[in-house]
Amino acid sequence: MRPAIPQGPAGTVTLPVVDYDRLIDRAAQPRPAVDAPPVPSVVGRAELRARVTGTAARGTLRLEGEVFQRGAVKVPLVTGATLLDARADGRSLPLVQEGDVHAAVLTGPATFSVTLDWAADLAASPGRASLTLPRPIAGSATAVIELTGDPADVRVEQGLIVQRTTAGGITTLEMTLSRAARTQVSWSVRESTAAALPAEVRTLADVKSLITIGDADVRIVALVEITVVRGEPRTFAVEVPPGYEFASATGTSLESTESRPGAVTLVVREPARRRHQFLISFEQPHGAGPFKIDTAFPVVAGVQRETGETAVEGTGTIEVIASADDTMRRIDSRETHASLRGLARQPILAAFRYQRRPNEARVMTLDVKRFADAPVIAAVAEQATATTLVTSEGRMLTEISLRVRNRAQPFMKVTLPPGATMLSVEVAGETAKPVRGADGTRVPLLRTGLRPDGAYLVSFVYIHSGQAFGKRGESQMLLPKFDLPVSVLEWELFLPDRYSTKPVAGNVLPAALVPATYAHTGFGSGLAGGGAGGSYVSALANARAGQIIGRVTDPVGAALPGATITLILGGRTQRTAITDADGTYVLDGVPNGTITVNSALSGFRSGQRTFAFDGRPRRLDFELVVAALTETVTVTSEAPYIDQRNEVAQRVAEPKSRDAVQQSPSQNVINLQRRVAGVLPVRIDVPRTGTLHRFVRPLVLDEETTVTFRYKALN
Repeated sequence: MRPAIPQGPAGTVTLPVVDYDRLIDRAAQPRPAVDAPPVPSVVGRAELRARVTGTAARGTLRLEGEVFQRGAVKVPLVTGATLLDARADGRSLPLVQEGDVHAAVLTGPATFSVTLDWAADLAASPGRASLTLPRPIAGSATAVIELTGDPADVRVEQGLIVQRTTAGGITTLEMTLSRAARTQVSWSVRESTAAALPAEVRTLADVKSLITIGDADVRIVALVEITVVRGEPRTFAVEVPPGYEFASATGTSLESTESRPGAVTLVVREPARRRHQFLISFEQPHGAGPFKIDTAFPVVAGVQRETGETAVEGTGTIEVIASADDTMRRIDSRETHASLRGLARQPILAAFRYQRRPNEARVMTLDVKRFADAPVIAAVAEQATATTLVTSEGRMLTEISLRVRNRAQPFMKVTLPPGATMLSVEVAGETAKPVRGADGTRVPLLRTGLRPDGAYLVSFVYIHSGQAFGKRGESQMLLPKFDLPVSVLEWELFLPDRYSTKPVAGNVLPAALVPATYAHTGFGSGLAGGGAGGSYVSALANARAGQIIGRVTDPVGAALPGATITLILGGRTQRTAITDADGTYVLDGVPNGTITVNSALSGFRSGQRTFAFDGRPRRLDFELVVAALTETVTVTSEAPYIDQRNEVAQRVAEPKSRDAVQQSPSQNVINLQRRVAGVLPVRIDVPRTGTLHRFVRPLVLDEETTVTFRYKALN
């Protein structure tokens, strides 16, 4: 049995020792500190509702949050709002405003729910209305906005529309709001209220008119520039010139056009703009032949002052006499405005400048005469060289080389003699393909990649089976017709040496009777000079602009025939030539610039000269030395100009031997013989020796060239 615990006096407590010791220990330990909340309060969610009526919006803002601290705490609720009332738990809530922020004093710790009534005016701009919403100071915020009708082009800045519905004439927008900035909602509107009385409109106009006289009509293209001094006009009326019909109108601010007799109304989309530009066109027909019309110009109705310029152009070959009264001042076409010159596509024939006041008219009289168009030559052959080899069987192989200047003609029509066959065509040194048609053969004058800026060579070779030679008789030789005008045609005929031949008829002239200035400088051994150096002297005496003439010899002065001369410009080969039996060469149509000329012959060192060519004829000789291996000697120097007076004097002083010239084949004949032997796809026994006849014919166009020989067999 436990002993009884003695009881102390009243007001004392008796405890076991163990409990007493435990209380002492706990009293000695410090009380743990209570953590303070990180923020005194927080607004977790905000829901904004508003309805737009008329020119204002009104709605409510409900905010839910919690106060963490004990006692009274100032809680920020919203910024940028015009508040009408505030409530919390059904009771009026006093607010504190600091700058643009509204706050409430709430007691905590406790949750809260606050409802705010707010209102805002709409902001208006042309064609649009906008509403700026209050910005709740909350973790997340949503909004529901009700708009009257079905507005178009609704835009939200600093927010996102999540749903849009329309019912009963009300459009409801549900959106989320940004925490960083106030959200703005805008939409397009149409004016439904009565329009206010417009302010007085004052405008100035500048009209630049281009009158184009066509084949069957007269057109006016007017650049109309209107400056608005006062008011915001939405339409402009432009009077159509009498006799014309409205065709079209364009402009950056133009919305639509309304045409009616005598005028056209231009409706703009931005009435607030101070400047408007329109491009308006009118037209009226005219009869064939000469005519005379009185033409007015477009007029902007209602302007205070109008200035203008007009220019006249015409298509085809016409003569225009433009006249006006003293109210219009004639000006030079170079004085016209740049925009007016930019509209023109033909040369401006007449130009006027004027100033017009209200109710004044400006009229110009045009007296027009039209002339028939004359054909224009698109291509021409400065020279044509024909070389014909004739066998005793009567077969004729002919090569025709033309130096062509061409602007736009793609083909040349060639009418070959009956029974003739085209063998090859070359355009600027490259092979081309002829085209055969029912009315003749077409030889191409252009090829892919060729952009001629000067004269270039076009050549073709054909074979013709003629009548065989007998003991004696007459034989007619002829060249084809081509539709390309030829300034000078030179023809070399190499006939078999078994016959004695004499020209008796034809439409050509013997080369010996033609002045040297009309003859081709590359006629083999020369037109009027024989022996060593004859062709060289002849070529120098007849040198023309754009030519390089020279002679290739060995160290002892002997001529080197068969050397290849190559002209290089810009890294590309432009011309080639072969030296004749006298070692002479001629490069025609040399373009201006820094050029390089190479000379090469098997067994000799190659020579190379580089210099600047300015179009004047140059003399460039080469001296080649024998080399065991392929070597090139490069020299950079100027080629001397050709003094034709000295060359002519030297040519006259030299003896002339026409018989020797006629009995020796020219370089053209030699070249054609080589091509027959190794290139052309024909078998023909060309004469290696024979009689050479040379003829010249000036100004050939679509005509056959013929010559008739009387021949007699020698054995």
